[in-house]
Amino acid sequence: MSTAPAAAARQPAPVAYLLLAALSLFWGLNWPIMKVALGEIPVLPFRALCLLGSGPLLLAIAMLRGDAMALRRHEVGPLLLAALFNVTLWHVFSAYGVSLMAAGRASIIAYTMPAWAMLLGTIVLGEPFGARGLLALTLGMAGVGALLLPDLDRIAAAPLGAGAMVLAAMSWAAGTVVMKRFRWGCSVVALTGWLTVLGGLPIVLAAMVIGPFPGLERADATAMAALAYVILMGMVFSQWAWFSVLGRLPVTVASIGSLAVPVIGVMSSALLLHERVGTGEIAALLLVVAAFATVLLRPAAMRR
Repeated sequence: MSTAPAAAARQPAPVAYLLLAALSLFWGLNWPIMKVALGEIPVLPFRALCLLGSGPLLLAIAMLRGDAMALRRHEVGPLLLAALFNVTLWHVFSAYGVSLMAAGRASIIAYTMPAWAMLLGTIVLGEPFGARGLLALTLGMAGVGALLLPDLDRIAAAPLGAGAMVLAAMSWAAGTVVMKRFRWGCSVVALTGWLTVLGGLPIVLAAMVIGPFPGLERADATAMAALAYVILMGMVFSQWAWFSVLGRLPVTVASIGSLAVPVIGVMSSALLLHERVGTGEIAALLLVVAAFATVLLRPAAMRR
């Protein structure tokens, strides 16, 4: 079933592809920028501030737009489950993961998510996998593997960061399938706001109990600017865009499309944080482009 309301689901597919490209760019940039913020702000306060800033802002935007805000009774349980996977577990695991390893490599492991999402989408949603989907996933995951191979020894020596990122990827995939499984009555903006607020509540409470909160004592102007980017672009815009895309495209296509994120994450980490880029990164870029072409470009016969 669709994540977005029926009217949004009828939007033309090119809109979904444009949103997918935009969120891939902003999510890719989000990884090195998040690393900058986490250099000055502890993990739990950082995530609590992100969620406190983004959830209420999304709900305020929905109210100003005059969107439907109310949740129906039967939606509360699925929304709480999606919030646990898509927000609570994703944000905790991914923040700890990126604080323990290079930002570019963390983004690579996080985007093993398409493999988990496609598997769960087939099992839970009954979405067809197909030969083209399998080929695209193989190419995309080969790109992820090309980025990981040079760092296998380093990852094996410090497995906590990599383990946290794998758990983050599995959590996001599970939440994605839950969101796709149900038809929601409120708008995508309101739905994303409720998801962020409900999923962020345990993190905010934990940050306040464990302390220090808000944890900005050492944060300089650069760290504060990075925090603002993560809230506005990495979360408010990109999460809204992701759930909008899910309402218009199958989980398979959306997940494969998101494989651009780790490539952008690695390249932007090299530019902003001076992390290494070599032949593995170039090979990964070519493989991910091939994955896009496989799933997005229709054969000439189908176009006719």
